[in-house]
Amino acid sequence: MAPSTKTPQPPAPHAADSHDLIRVHGARENNLKDVSIELPKRRLTVFTGVSGSGKSSLVFATIAAESQRLINETYPAFVQGFMPTQARPDVDVLDGLTTAIIVDQQRMGSDPRSTVGTATDANAMLRILFSRLGKPHIGPPGAFAFNVPSVTASGAITVERGNKKAVKATFSRTGGMCPRCEGRGTVSDIDLTQLYDDSKSIAEGAFTIPGWKSDSWWTVRIYAESGFLDPNKPIAKFTKREMQDFLYKEPTKVKVEGSTLTFEGLIPKIQKSFLSKDREAMQPHIREFVDRAVTFATCPECEGTRLTEGARSSKIKKISIADACSMEIRDLAEWVRGLDEPSVAPLLEALQQTLDSFVEIGLGYLALERPSGTLSGGEAQRVKMIRHLGSSLTDVTYVFDEPTIGLHPHDIRRMNDLLLRLRDKGNTVLVVEHKPEAIAIADHVVDLGPGAGTAGGTVCFEGALEGLRASDTVTGRHLDDRAVLKDEVRKPTGALEIRGATAHNLQDVDVDIPLGVLTVITGVAGSGKSSLVHGSIPAGENVISVDQSPIKGSRRSNPATYTGLLEPIRKAFAKANGVKPALFSANSEGACPTCNGAGVIFTDLGVMASVSSPCEDCEGKRFQPSVLDYHLGGRDISEVLAMSVTEAEEFFGSGEAALPAAHKILDRLVDVGLGYLSLGQPLTTLSGGERQRLKLATHMGDKGGGGQVLVLDEPTTGLHLADVEQLLGLLDRLVDSGKSVIVIEHHQAVMAHADWIIDLGPGAGHDGGRIVFEGTPADLVAARATLTGEHLAEYVGE
Repeated sequence: MAPSTKTPQPPAPHAADSHDLIRVHGARENNLKDVSIELPKRRLTVFTGVSGSGKSSLVFATIAAESQRLINETYPAFVQGFMPTQARPDVDVLDGLTTAIIVDQQRMGSDPRSTVGTATDANAMLRILFSRLGKPHIGPPGAFAFNVPSVTASGAITVERGNKKAVKATFSRTGGMCPRCEGRGTVSDIDLTQLYDDSKSIAEGAFTIPGWKSDSWWTVRIYAESGFLDPNKPIAKFTKREMQDFLYKEPTKVKVEGSTLTFEGLIPKIQKSFLSKDREAMQPHIREFVDRAVTFATCPECEGTRLTEGARSSKIKKISIADACSMEIRDLAEWVRGLDEPSVAPLLEALQQTLDSFVEIGLGYLALERPSGTLSGGEAQRVKMIRHLGSSLTDVTYVFDEPTIGLHPHDIRRMNDLLLRLRDKGNTVLVVEHKPEAIAIADHVVDLGPGAGTAGGTVCFEGALEGLRASDTVTGRHLDDRAVLKDEVRKPTGALEIRGATAHNLQDVDVDIPLGVLTVITGVAGSGKSSLVHGSIPAGENVISVDQSPIKGSRRSNPATYTGLLEPIRKAFAKANGVKPALFSANSEGACPTCNGAGVIFTDLGVMASVSSPCEDCEGKRFQPSVLDYHLGGRDISEVLAMSVTEAEEFFGSGEAALPAAHKILDRLVDVGLGYLSLGQPLTTLSGGERQRLKLATHMGDKGGGGQVLVLDEPTTGLHLADVEQLLGLLDRLVDSGKSVIVIEHHQAVMAHADWIIDLGPGAGHDGGRIVFEGTPADLVAARATLTGEHLAEYVGE
């Protein structure tokens, strides 16, 4: 037979290989307007757009939320009962989803016993290592755990076997928790001089505790007539026995004027009545007393290590577990690398990998003993990344929320490499981001907008980075924005002196921070910026710190209540309709009786988690129907609370609803770039950057006027390139109004705009903590002597 002349056909692609896209069709979550989009799998997609344009609604509230909901549904109903419940997002079709792992910026829990080591399992591996190799051997891994107390018990137990027989038994467990501080590392001592004047007797009114008057029988008379103490003897002359009863006696019933009352030592009584309450909820004069009377000191027994003496005595190569946890992680990684013990080789390898991940991700300057509540949002996000870097999972969707927050330009390159590594393992990486350096590495870019809030929610561009640059979108136009150095800088009016600062890693720093100008404090992550600003600036009444910490308040709190805006609005409604203001509060008389003014009803489903649904009676408006009959300028109170800040500014700016008091507050909110927020949006839904700008808007209205020192911690967090320009204008206005503005910042545009720069470094941890440059931005660029100088020079094109 003659040979065939046909060329062999390539095999048809396997059906399983055709699912290469995540398809979203008709997404309407929050402000999204029927968004339809296709995202490539196993690629890095960056979502851009101004703040409030709908990025988080698409990525977190739609794609990631549905993925997590579908995974949760695979568990039995019993297990689902212990998991948070998620409603199906408002979307027509979601296709091609893979397991989503969300790495967000939520601060880690601030439990005093939670540390970097306990949050990443590094502590657990160290405990096993010391229980195997530590000399002397003191017990199992729990003996090295500061969360495990030592327990001993003895008594009779009944064994039901044949004839019932009581057997004597003893039980003991060795834990590592220091008994004095209970594993916290610090002890709170009560300053007795703040409780009483020992030169006086109880009858003469020795107590200096708020509310404890010499004639208040329910407290003072108990001490005077208990029979344990002599009420007419000065406290300083009490016998040892009297002093013990006075300060520490267990609760004991006593007869006072025919009534049976409980006498208790002063210290436990103060701890129960004052110290067990939330400090924030106390009245100002009580809070002041507690701040005076209670001092926190390093635990004298464990010297702040949280561990028992036994746990500290067991060592490997002269290093105890307390020493290991207090080392910087990069030094600890070197120490572990030097251990050669075949019996625990797999454990050493796993521990080494975890510690190396810390160093690689730029957190080598942390120590495992660092409390997790003290990490910044960016540090917390990177700590969460560590467990995913060594993961064997592939074909997973990783979702990141601005991973470059809190990173110096030098560190952003490192973060980019990590994101690319996750992608190259065969994962889909979705990143919400504003920084041009991070957008540059994207395989696919989705730009949402064009505006914020109701003006956003549509896809303006989708495709490669070069296409975005050429497109006429807000992001495309601002992608290559570069701030220029100022020709002239302002002259300082004075200086804040810091002398011998040694907080955390600061190395005896002396620096003068100029007043009356815009000062930027910069340096690589971990160089000591926060330690200098928050830990060393003398806290006078004129220094106001505006950070990104959560705002205290319930889900009923919103921008209108927080800024005091609701007060003038309620009064205006009441005056226009001849009724009382309380009707226009959803927390007072005007509240819908069905949902008590919450707008939603929570239904408890027993085994399953409770679900919330909009209240059917008020349709989520939170008010009684009769209240909505009252109008101001043609709008009812629920319509006013549904307005965005920008709409409300126009509404209260002119016409019959003109309200100067409200307009002034709304002006400030627009000034800080929050024009897209709705007045009734719960504060619990705001991002860290939005919270900070909301606090800033309220402080701008303070009566402090000139002379105030405002400390801002990374105000560009969550800001689009186009909004940074507006922020610079705002900072200028604050300085021109007589305030001094100190900003901790990494954004080169803010650095270039500063009047004075203080650069810390040269590295992080023990390689930092020194001032490597102070001067004007122009001098920093000219010198190029520091990492910041090099990056700033590159940015301004010098």
